[in-house]
Amino acid sequence: MVLPPPDRRHVCLTTLVIMGSMAVMDAYLVEQNQGPRKIGVCIIVLVGDVCFLLVLRYVAVWVGAEVRTAKRGYAMILWFLYVFVLEIKLYFVFQNYKAARRGAADPVARKALTLLLSVCVPGLFLLLVALDRMEYVRTYRKREDLRGRLFWVALDLLDLLDMQAGLWEPPRSGLPLWAEGLTFFYCYMLLLVLPCVALSEVSMQGEHIAPQKMMLYPVLSLATVNVVAVLARAANMALFRDSRVSAIFVGKNVVALATKACTFLEYRRQVRDFPPPALALELQPPAPQRNSVPPPPPLHGPPGRPRGPSPTRDALDT
Repeated sequence: MVLPPPDRRHVCLTTLVIMGSMAVMDAYLVEQNQGPRKIGVCIIVLVGDVCFLLVLRYVAVWVGAEVRTAKRGYAMILWFLYVFVLEIKLYFVFQNYKAARRGAADPVARKALTLLLSVCVPGLFLLLVALDRMEYVRTYRKREDLRGRLFWVALDLLDLLDMQAGLWEPPRSGLPLWAEGLTFFYCYMLLLVLPCVALSEVSMQGEHIAPQKMMLYPVLSLATVNVVAVLARAANMALFRDSRVSAIFVGKNVVALATKACTFLEYRRQVRDFPPPALALELQPPAPQRNSVPPPPPLHGPPGRPRGPSPTRDALDT
């Protein structure tokens, strides 16, 4: 498939978000070390950024080229590369905070790191979806329905980042080492996979996208985020007396469980009450309106039959 010319504004904005967040993570890594180790870390992160920028130079252009189409294949590749590299750097920042190196006692720096991730990670996902560039989504109702589903994806990303942020924000940790590692890498895996599932659902439906058919991501997020996050936070409070549990996101998951359960029940009711052809007709996009005026009669009748006088021609002749 030949891609159209890339959208330069989308390419520049995507590159700015990615490289800006990477640069801040590099600053955290460099400032957490001192002496000769600081120089070595600086060289390593610079070489890594140059290699990443070489790959980003091509992938970001391909993403900007497909942004006006119905495909999001290159967007999934870019998301996977970004989260893969970002979480590796974040893991070393987290380990440096645990080792209580220089700057580890600064709570403002920890909060600033959480704020950076909370803005850049969901923001990049919404940039890669590029709902405002989907010119083939013409109806307002369908666009807003799709926007609401993407908003749930952004909330799930914030939920996972909040679970990770509980590992480095407080000066002391009440979790054992195996629980911290399990929490970090479980969120790491979901941050890699779940947004790619949402992007693939947008890409597979093509131009005739129907938000009510996008059921794979809600099912996966229900099981992996809403249920598991509530159980994990409840276990941390009950077993380890962890006071860092976010009660707001616990309430968000309870509301999400109730909302998605009602959505699934309504979907099953629609499937049961309507026959398959009627349900398929309901889920299809509305057909364009046609003119109700009947087409004019043909000037020449079928062969072998005499053609009667035309009222219009008789009126013109008189």
